[in-house]
Amino acid sequence: MKQQQGFTLIELVIVIVILGILAAVAVPKFVDLGRDAGNAAAQGIAGAVGSGSSINYATSRIPGKVAGTDFVAIAGGTTCTAAINGLIDPDVDAAKFTVSGGPIPVTSRGQSTNTCKIASTESGAATYDVIIIPTAD
Repeated sequence: MKQQQGFTLIELVIVIVILGILAAVAVPKFVDLGRDAGNAAAQGIAGAVGSGSSINYATSRIPGKVAGTDFVAIAGGTTCTAAINGLIDPDVDAAKFTVSGGPIPVTSRGQSTNTCKIASTESGAATYDVIIIPTAD
């Protein structure tokens, strides 16, 4: 009788299926993409708020535009949270982000030295700076 060497096709398929099942169960425990996704979302929100602040300021300089209707009035002393909540789209889930930073300093209109910060609520998330431009003196 001939001596058998190697594995049969069915044995190889069973091993591959078992490895696939183990990989599907084990990989998510080692690869946490939630923090990366949260950081990317926070970075996107920070960029959008910064751009929105610039557009908001530009709109405030157009004669005939009304604060509260055409643009968000942001004066010196406004908190970062109030300014960002005024600029951010209402569809954005604000519970997924934290806002920090002191009040916006009283400066000449259109100038800002403040740095508000936005971060994801994911643990270990990065923080992104946002410049808010005051619309009023």
